[in-house]
Amino acid sequence: MHEMDKLINYSQSLTLLYVEDNPEAREMTLILLEDFFDNIVIAVDGEDGIEKFCKNDIDIIITDINMPNMNGLNMVEKIRAINNEVSILVLSAHNEDDFFMRSIKLGIDGYLLKPIDFDQFTSALSKIVEKTRYRQESKSNLYFLQEYKRATNASSIVSKTDVKGMITYVNDAFCNISKYSRAELVGKNHNIVRHPDNPKTIFQDIWHTIKDKKEIWRGIVRNRAKDGKSYYVDSLIMPILDLKGNILEYISLRNDITSIMNPAKQLDDALKNALNPILIYIKLDKYEMLEEFYDHDTIIEIETKVDIYLQEKFSQMYQFDTVYQLGNGEYALVIDKVKYMNSEDLFLQKLKEFQELIKDDKISLENIEYDIEILIAVVYKQEKILESARLGIKKLIKRQQDFIVANDLAIIEQNRAKENMRTISMIEAAIEQSKIVSYFQPIIDNHTQKIVKYESLVRLINEENKVLTPFFFLDTAKKSNQYAKITNIVLEHSFIMLKNCSYDISINLSALDIEQKSTRNKVMELLDTYREMGSRVVFELLEDEGIKDLTIVKNFINDVKRYGVKIAIDDFGAGYSNYERLLEYQPDILKIDGCLIRDIETNSYSRSVVKSIVTFAKEQKLQTIAEFIENENIYTIVKDLGVDFSQGYHFGKPEPRI
Repeated sequence: MHEMDKLINYSQSLTLLYVEDNPEAREMTLILLEDFFDNIVIAVDGEDGIEKFCKNDIDIIITDINMPNMNGLNMVEKIRAINNEVSILVLSAHNEDDFFMRSIKLGIDGYLLKPIDFDQFTSALSKIVEKTRYRQESKSNLYFLQEYKRATNASSIVSKTDVKGMITYVNDAFCNISKYSRAELVGKNHNIVRHPDNPKTIFQDIWHTIKDKKEIWRGIVRNRAKDGKSYYVDSLIMPILDLKGNILEYISLRNDITSIMNPAKQLDDALKNALNPILIYIKLDKYEMLEEFYDHDTIIEIETKVDIYLQEKFSQMYQFDTVYQLGNGEYALVIDKVKYMNSEDLFLQKLKEFQELIKDDKISLENIEYDIEILIAVVYKQEKILESARLGIKKLIKRQQDFIVANDLAIIEQNRAKENMRTISMIEAAIEQSKIVSYFQPIIDNHTQKIVKYESLVRLINEENKVLTPFFFLDTAKKSNQYAKITNIVLEHSFIMLKNCSYDISINLSALDIEQKSTRNKVMELLDTYREMGSRVVFELLEDEGIKDLTIVKNFINDVKRYGVKIAIDDFGAGYSNYERLLEYQPDILKIDGCLIRDIETNSYSRSVVKSIVTFAKEQKLQTIAEFIENENIYTIVKDLGVDFSQGYHFGKPEPRI
């Protein structure tokens, strides 16, 4: 039954032309055929059969022989002239040699006597269906093969060689990029386009891979066109094998990557070969905005015209090979340090003046005028010169500046990375050895001068038993997976202190802390454990610009406030703090930034800002805390201004208290 199901399942997708002039025989046979075919086209004689065949997409024909107007074999003969592949099964009540022999000559696929025997019919139908399936699959495979070939020819540079490496075929793309005609290439070795700067080892590797190992080789090869210009191709080279594994020929598919690779490769070569290079690295200012305003073609046109402009302008000042157009609005040129830097200061001054003059120039396109403004990173110390220049451009963008001497930036960055690794190792060891500790600094009620709160502050004890403040490790921790662990340790220490004292405990939390699900879960777990003490917990939210999802922060505030927790805005009045954020957080306390308190004795501006914050806080029924109270005079000033609480070395340093 399984084979029968497969037969029916496939035959139902085929269209059958059934030709029979006898209505009774047709009706009886259709009962059988309808079990096998969903699409049946019926014809009543040979002429009708030809007409129906021409109007329909027929896969199989089952026909009677003796019919009026035109018999079945004459019909088959005419159909064969139209389509020599369609499968045909003949039904006849006759068993005569002349019919049989003629059927064979016409390429009939099966011959059945009436009345139809079911087993004989299904056997014949199985053969026809299988043949039809193979024929359709072959057509489909051939079609796909042709499409693949067409797609490959359209998208790749294609060549074939014989087993000796002589070119036997190239497509149009190969001729276009190499500038050779097909006649000039066929019969030649690939050496005709090989660039002499390629290392010999690359071709030894190619032949070892494709000839000895009979495997595919992939890599980038530099070629040279007929006109002498270089181009780079990302290549795939593979052997074509026969069924016995013998190599018949080799085929290579290449993609032109010259526009991507060539300028950077040329720049790299220029820097390696120069004895005393000065690298002037340039980027179009606000290039990201350029990408937002204009389409891809316009940007390409702008970059190309800028390249031409820079070539012309810089050639008036220096001698150099070329301005390398590196993409993404970046350019570079290399000049001789000995020739142009007798005086470092004078050289840099002239380069800055040139940069300023450029700002007055425009590039005209068909519909727009583009104002030229550039960032410049100049490097003239040779170690990691290109890396330093690129880091210089990143610094300029980050700092919103336009000129930098980027000497040794790559070395500095490398050393910073090493230092970060040492710091991370120190943090990991401190966590493992329980040397992440909490210190607590008192907060004073300005009216009573009594301690009413403690702020929990993290410290790290290193291998020399030196106590380090967050300045030495916390920023690095934020770049690793150790930061959340530190926060959880501080939370645990803070709640233990909460349990062991009767004061409020302030705990610092950043947006990064709150956005960590594990940290939020830890907070809620501790609040559940110390539920009756929740009203003595203050979360000081550190203001920063790195909030990814303000909704998470707001939901967290709402959740903890249900336990009686109070919310303070830390470092208010400077940095990222703003009054709009107050609407989002609905805090209970404003902690005035220390930079406003430090010089409040001498700076009238700081005093005015603090005064305005206190006035606002009182109107909104918010409490205020002044940090960095270092002496009695500062304390008196903030108290007179109406600040509610004070914190600083004047009242007590952070100390371990658990």
